[in-house]
Amino acid sequence: MTMFISKMLGDKRRWRQYKARTKQLPADYRTAIDALERYLMHFGPGDPSSAASMFEDLADLFEQSAADGTPIRAVVGEDPVEFAEAFLRNYPEGQWISKERERLTDTIDRVAGSES
Repeated sequence: MTMFISKMLGDKRRWRQYKARTKQLPADYRTAIDALERYLMHFGPGDPSSAASMFEDLADLFEQSAADGTPIRAVVGEDPVEFAEAFLRNYPEGQWISKERERLTDTIDRVAGSES
């Protein structure tokens, strides 16, 4: 039980640190990362630790881009959804959609195997 509480508090702390970092970004970068965050919340890892790593990496990317003066369009490209999807592919662990795809495949494999 102590390990569970410790993990939860650690994940919460990481989230707060991420949010503090994004608040320091210039306004346009902050708006862009907020939009990406909303999207990634729906499709990203459900596991708090994996999600924290993903968002920390996103903050790293935007902080470096802002520091270098890289335009937002140069960071996300012409299709922000494709950028978000490509970014998500780096964090397959804990994604609910990955779990559901595996569950579907396993179920079909199991019942199709019983047909023979």
